[in-house]
Amino acid sequence: MDEKSKYLMTGNVVEIIKKKPTPEVSGQEYLLGFRGFLAIQCFIWTFLNLFAPNTVKDAVIINDGPGWQIALRKSMSVLFWNGTLIYTFLIILSARTLPIPFFKAPSKTVVASAVFRRGMRLALPVAVTLAIITTAFATLGVDFVREFLTLTGNVATKTPYFISNTFIYCTSVFQLFWVTQVFDLQSGNFAFPSGTLWTINLIYQQSYTVFMIMVIVPYTRAAWRVKMAIPFVATAWWVQSWSWFTVSGLLLADAVMNMDFKAKAQRGIPIPYIKSFRVPSWIPAVLIMVAGLLMQYLWTAWNPSLLNAEVAVHSNGYNYALAQDLNDDPNQPEARADNYLFVMGFLLLLETFDILQNLFNNPVFVYLGKRSLSWFLTQSWIIYIVGIKLWMHLQSTGASSDAANIACFFVTLLLTIIVSEVFHRVVDYPADALTKRLFKWMCE
Repeated sequence: MDEKSKYLMTGNVVEIIKKKPTPEVSGQEYLLGFRGFLAIQCFIWTFLNLFAPNTVKDAVIINDGPGWQIALRKSMSVLFWNGTLIYTFLIILSARTLPIPFFKAPSKTVVASAVFRRGMRLALPVAVTLAIITTAFATLGVDFVREFLTLTGNVATKTPYFISNTFIYCTSVFQLFWVTQVFDLQSGNFAFPSGTLWTINLIYQQSYTVFMIMVIVPYTRAAWRVKMAIPFVATAWWVQSWSWFTVSGLLLADAVMNMDFKAKAQRGIPIPYIKSFRVPSWIPAVLIMVAGLLMQYLWTAWNPSLLNAEVAVHSNGYNYALAQDLNDDPNQPEARADNYLFVMGFLLLLETFDILQNLFNNPVFVYLGKRSLSWFLTQSWIIYIVGIKLWMHLQSTGASSDAANIACFFVTLLLTIIVSEVFHRVVDYPADALTKRLFKWMCE
């Protein structure tokens, strides 16, 4: 009897929990490594968005900065510190990795464990993070951030919201795991210095899309799952639902784990009636990437006014004919087609070729991937509090802005490495262990 059959037939819940595979032992550690790579890009984006916003793609409202910064924005920022691209990767990658335990051991206990633990697993670290931020700003105030933004002329960044009492704090934490639309318009996200905490909210809500769909995978034909996913993704895109990202990630996980995607992709795509020739799978993947990348570059370097034009062709909220009927704020986070094309093309290459998997399967990236949540939750307030304080001190001693920026980058990076490790050991890992123990206790 194979391992999967043992999981399906055993009645010992505790044994199932003990044997439940995790991404670290799933044979797909390159996904952890890629998540570690994204943690580095997220740090760079957060830092540059605050200290050198002219280098950041999303900060197109600033055009009078140094020429070298604008050149970086129109070139490297599209690939390496692109905020919209980073959160697209994170959302799709979450959907790609979340069903791994279930696909390896499809049992009701694995599903129950994932559903039960998901909320607490994310809420505990987030609650601690907001408590740290609230305490820090209660002590230091937020005026120093406002003064820094005024002094540097940074209009692409907002002063963090100050959570002034315990009631607002509790409500802010609760809302992050309750809001189902317009994820960034909430006090917890405004209090988080970089304004990116909404991604936790979105990933958590979309987890249940993954849970609801993945349970039918073992009971349906592979061809049906692929054919039905296509109209689902298209419809979700039309109504501007984040589910088209999520279902695409889930379908990719299904293809890799249940449809022998890698071997088939390496053999190439067969051409009808021409049995002797197959199209190399990297060609359509690269074309998809190029399509998304070309749109990114055109909208960044050529015509920034087209950056948010896509919103006009979507339905919105399932209630309006077009998104523009709601007079949507163009700065709201969007499930963008340009990001989607680039991310899916890259992930298709990643899932196909060993050279890419080995690149991200190195110990440094895997180490960072295991601590990526801790990096995300600590880097923002370190950069905004320590970085700004250090920058203003260096300026008062006569240092140039560029010298101060370089010093702040290395100091905040070093502190992020240290503090995120402490946060991982004291908060993140114990939260994961606690949720596992609670579920195990409930099942005994």
